Amino acid sequence: MVANVNESSPPRGIREGLLLAVFAASGAAALIYQVCWQRLLFASFGVDLESITIVVSTFMLGLGCGALVGGNLSRRFSQRLIEMFVLSEVGIGLFGMLSATLIPMVGDRFMAQSLPVVALVNYLLVLVPATLMGATLPILVAHLFQGSRNVGVSIGGLYLANTFGAALGALSTGALLFTWLTINQTIYLAASLNFLVALAVVAGLRRSPQ
Repeated sequence: MVANVNESSPPRGIREGLLLAVFAASGAAALIYQVCWQRLLFASFGVDLESITIVVSTFMLGLGCGALVGGNLSRRFSQRLIEMFVLSEVGIGLFGMLSATLIPMVGDRFMAQSLPVVALVNYLLVLVPATLMGATLPILVAHLFQGSRNVGVSIGGLYLANTFGAALGALSTGALLFTWLTINQTIYLAASLNFLVALAVVAGLRRSPQ
């Protein structure tokens, strides 16, 4: 558990530059997952318009649900924002580690089922980690807003960093990572990014002035 600190005082918060850097890494991991999970799901359920629609819509639904949940939690637990962010990243990383085995196993079990069943299975598989991903933005925005009191700057900076990381993750996965790594190894790399993000945030918090 991360040490309890008063996050309303700007000197005690993690430096904004660190948060932008780790959120860029978090965005890169998210898009690496999306590309890899699409490959795994397509291998089980086929590559067609329905499969692509199911996978992308599930991911976007999870991000939207996560934003809603993260916003509510950030208001209810305003003194635990960094802890919630760290736990979200750890949760994403843990699911990522399991997904390399879980998604093919579930795919083999349900590949012959009807389209509604396939859609439901895909939603259940991806919804939880995608929700955790979506929750990270409002949580970090709330943390930065406590220090800067400028929600526009907080949202703009974080969204820029996360989008840049996401674009880099998507590009590097198709152009580089799949050239040198297997899908499973690429997923483990993304999970490692989540764990490194969590460790970097905890380490930055401990170095912050008390």
